[in-house]
Amino acid sequence: MTEERLQTVMRRKAEAGRPAADGSPVTAERAIVQAVSKVAQDMFQLPAQVMQVSEGRRTLADLPEAIDPFSLIAIIEGPEESMGIIALPPETLSVLIEMQTTGNLGKAPPPPRKPTRIDASMVVDFLDTTLAMIEETLVETEAVIWAGGFRYASYLDDPRPLGLLLEDMGYRLWQLEIGFGAGFERKGKLVWAVPVNGRGHSLRRMPGLPDEGPISPDREAAEWAHRLENSVMGASAQLDAVLHRVTLPLAAVLRLRAGMDIPIPSDALENLTVEGVGRRKLSAARLGQHRGLRAVRLIEHEEEELMAPPEPKVRRVVPPPFEAGPSPFAGKSAPSGPRAPLDRIDSPAYDPLPGGGGLGGLGGLGGLEGGSDLGGLGGLGGFDSGADLPPMGLTLDGFGGEDPAGDLPPLKIGSGF
Repeated sequence: MTEERLQTVMRRKAEAGRPAADGSPVTAERAIVQAVSKVAQDMFQLPAQVMQVSEGRRTLADLPEAIDPFSLIAIIEGPEESMGIIALPPETLSVLIEMQTTGNLGKAPPPPRKPTRIDASMVVDFLDTTLAMIEETLVETEAVIWAGGFRYASYLDDPRPLGLLLEDMGYRLWQLEIGFGAGFERKGKLVWAVPVNGRGHSLRRMPGLPDEGPISPDREAAEWAHRLENSVMGASAQLDAVLHRVTLPLAAVLRLRAGMDIPIPSDALENLTVEGVGRRKLSAARLGQHRGLRAVRLIEHEEEELMAPPEPKVRRVVPPPFEAGPSPFAGKSAPSGPRAPLDRIDSPAYDPLPGGGGLGGLGGLGGLEGGSDLGGLGGLGGFDSGADLPPMGLTLDGFGGEDPAGDLPPLKIGSGF
């Protein structure tokens, strides 16, 4: 019996991880269904067929609701001290006990009773062999990370202590409905729960990697790359789904109390941001739900562009092109005359009229009494130096034009001059 069981285990290991005969990929559901049916047939010659299988998520507080009364709860321990459970309701437990004690399956199940330690010891081999077969079937898939490495550790006859034994986290829950017997006249259930985030990264084997034989350089390199991949992929990474950020002064933060409302824009649910360490934006997302739990749906880059608000149109005024018109100086000759500096009053530049001989062509003012030469006073014409000047006809502060040759009155002190 022991040799036959050993050969069966070796055959299962050799066939583990291979694709199914129909070419479909190996999945966790297929591995669980095959393991339960095959182990029951190999160990007890008991025909068993999984009629229905379902997967779900439960919290630790909700886990006892999935366990039927009077179930035998097997505590299983996995990699890095992770723990899970396998619950066998009274109908399933009675089938396994009957096949080991009488070798026959009764037509009707016995009345439910509280499981004992002896019952737990009689189903340990069935549970461990089933878990080992599931692990070997999924050894080349990612599912082995959460499904592999679990074995029987203890048992409970009441689900209430589960809150003290298991970690407070999410659990992956598998529920099976099984038919036992040649005509599947006996029905039973099986509940299997393990942590959602598995810790069996070291159990995964790279596809195509042989288990035995001499270690070649290629195999050693492949094993090293596989271990490195498991280590890197098994590292924890924290991602934050940011709904909205609000900037408040410190005084307002200190006044925050339970029940106060913080305003959030109405479109914040559609414009989440998934960020890594240092507020590094990794992806855009929107808030939703999945199987009754809050979830974040990632948005592709193209979809993000479609959701982005259109840029406001800016009216741009383009000036007309510059066209040079006709010059107002066309056909006119440049003025002739001397070009002299303007720093002297007797410069010829101040006499634009030809033949002026002084300021503005006035000229003819030389030889006045006293020998002074006024050099012309713009536009007054040329006066004879020997002629008398006509009276100016106005009086300025006592200065009359009657006697231009007379002496000027003396200045008074303080007169302002």
